[in-house]
Amino acid sequence: MATAPSTDDVIDQFLTRRGHETDAVGWDESYNKKQCPECGGLHDATATECSVCEWSPARS
Repeated sequence: MATAPSTDDVIDQFLTRRGHETDAVGWDESYNKKQCPECGGLHDATATECSVCEWSPARS
């Protein structure tokens, strides 16, 4: 018996067909620092949350 695609898969397909990115968001890199994709704040490589806007890859 076949399984139906999950709701997230259907939504991702819908957005992708319309030109939106659906990949998971992570830290950007700038030289040897992590850069927040939301506000551009620079952090040490050990950072797990942006100290400027409180963005975290786990919450995106």
